[in-house]
Amino acid sequence: MSDPLQQVIALLGLEKINENLYRGQSEATDWGRVYGGQVIAQALSAAAQQVDPKRHIHSFHSYFLRPGDPEHPIIFEVESNLDAGTISNRRVKAVQRGQTIFFMTSSFQLNIDSFDHQSEMPDVPPPENLPKEMELSAEAIRLTPEEWLPKFNAVRAIDFRAVGHDDPNMPSNHKRMWMKPNGPLPNDPCVHNYLLAYASDFCFLSTASHPHNVSFMTEDMRMATIDHSMWYHRPFDFNDWLLYDMDSPSASNGRGFVRGKIYDRAGRLVASSTQEGIMRMKRGS
Repeated sequence: MSDPLQQVIALLGLEKINENLYRGQSEATDWGRVYGGQVIAQALSAAAQQVDPKRHIHSFHSYFLRPGDPEHPIIFEVESNLDAGTISNRRVKAVQRGQTIFFMTSSFQLNIDSFDHQSEMPDVPPPENLPKEMELSAEAIRLTPEEWLPKFNAVRAIDFRAVGHDDPNMPSNHKRMWMKPNGPLPNDPCVHNYLLAYASDFCFLSTASHPHNVSFMTEDMRMATIDHSMWYHRPFDFNDWLLYDMDSPSASNGRGFVRGKIYDRAGRLVASSTQEGIMRMKRGS
């Protein structure tokens, strides 16, 4: 397991400080705020510790209220809302320095046999034929001053490979990306679920900025996640590649909206996601 991946997984091991209270640490970022995917994954970890392990996460809906500070721990408070026949529901509040920064409602379910259908996976090149999206060679790392190297672990813990950058038939509001952890994961489905949530937030909102030829790096551009939801449809193994098929059906009123479908290599739809975020130029620009 790579050191960055090990560090990300270690962040999921929350410290229990009371019956329904947990403390989590944060990874350093290059923009001075906590990465949203990290908070989501830690909130899921906190909620799952209050649920029968036979019940697995099938959906969560979250809101980001304030930016988190990577220099300070985050307290996760879990509220038990429901334990019914096959469904359990938990609400998680994330607090930092006395202020709520994040809310999540999550739902867990016993596995059952039922109806089954799904959308079809798009025909895309395999990940082995694509360059790594975020890779620094050993030589580049050696020649780069340490203070200039990226601090953010996701770019080293997860191997992202973009599909169709040069495809003229790819709509401007569409983006596809293969992703896989840079190392083997523990044999624990919960860790795979948390890490998929962690990765699902990476470059998601930027799909809405593509049609307008702007990005997080554009001067005076303001982009920040408002909410993020995810549905887990089928069991999966994140030790193998997953395809993240993203599109943005709408941007308006200073907000961008994006959707995602996540397939395994066999073409099974394993999860779906949505996100909305602030997407506008700063006043006066």
